[in-house]
Amino acid sequence: MIKRFNKYLLLLFGLLTLSGYSQDELAISVEDSLYREDQFYFGITYNIGTSAPSGVSALGVSGGLQLGFLRDMPVNARRNVAVAIGAGISIDQYGQNLLIDKGPTGETIFSVIENTNSISYNRLSTIVIEAPVELRWRGSTPSIYKFWRVYSGVRFGYVISHKANYKGPDTRIKITDIPELEKFRMTATLGVGYSTFNFHVQYGINPMFSDSAKTDTGEPVDFFPLKLGFILYIL
Repeated sequence: MIKRFNKYLLLLFGLLTLSGYSQDELAISVEDSLYREDQFYFGITYNIGTSAPSGVSALGVSGGLQLGFLRDMPVNARRNVAVAIGAGISIDQYGQNLLIDKGPTGETIFSVIENTNSISYNRLSTIVIEAPVELRWRGSTPSIYKFWRVYSGVRFGYVISHKANYKGPDTRIKITDIPELEKFRMTATLGVGYSTFNFHVQYGINPMFSDSAKTDTGEPVDFFPLKLGFILYIL
């Protein structure tokens, strides 16, 4: 009787062990099937205006802040390749010696200030709401949170606020209506890094100003923003 009871006990123990193993496997399978990299992001950048008119150069510190959320949608079984879409906001400043002013009839005047020593402050500021779209590769798993990642994509944006602010020895100019400023923005993005912090590059696909924007010498105001910095991803 005791031997038979021991056999039943061993059999029950074996079934419980197998059941626990199966549950672990099922949990891992469920975890894998739901694993994604939904992330809030926060970035800080140094901003450069490329393809600017001749004589235009950076002046002071030009920087930007960006934050938002991305919804991750894996496209392969391992779930290390994904497409992500989201929403965010970008606040940027561009310091340079290009003066933006208004003429007597309200037209916008773009002129290059050659004597930069006379400039106390000259910034073009923008606030842009953005819709980022990314193609993602990462080396993460459901239990590994430090990994290499490469995220590339495009951000579609709309300028909701802008301001050109100049301060000289005896002059203060503030412009909040620049018709030549392109409200719709499109930028290419690339993020490469390990773990939390990642190097971030962002380049304007379309210029910041329309073709009608010209300097007082007739030169087109081609201005393509380039942003270099770091971006922080938070699950």
